[in-house]
Amino acid sequence: MLMRTDPFRELDRMAQQLMGPGTWSKPSVMPMDAYREGDQYVVAFDIPGVPADAVDIDVERNMLTVKAERRPVAKGDDAKVELSERPLGVFSRQIVLADTLDTERIQADYEAGVLTLRIPITERAKPRKISIGVGSGRQEISG
Repeated sequence: MLMRTDPFRELDRMAQQLMGPGTWSKPSVMPMDAYREGDQYVVAFDIPGVPADAVDIDVERNMLTVKAERRPVAKGDDAKVELSERPLGVFSRQIVLADTLDTERIQADYEAGVLTLRIPITERAKPRKISIGVGSGRQEISG
């Protein structure tokens, strides 16, 4: 089993707590996975606790932008917060998409805090066989 360690993980967590949540002008980054599955490119973003109506997905040319906002949960008047570790605010990610992806047919699904985008690969980018034509034979030129 391989484990990837990040010696700066705790430092990053503390810095994020000190700097506060993301804003629309300076959003925090959201974690993602990206992989190819058959004839589709799949990108999955972790945004737990964000309602679907607080997620914006835009594509302009080859730039895919995903923004999400996690708002505070309404608490009663007599509630006293003892611990608050879940980040609030705006999260964003921008990805430059290859020309081989069909940005007109992107599908988005949101389930269990994971936003999954499926981007089809264009027909022109798929591997294909090229047939070889056989000539009609040799012709002699007499003169």
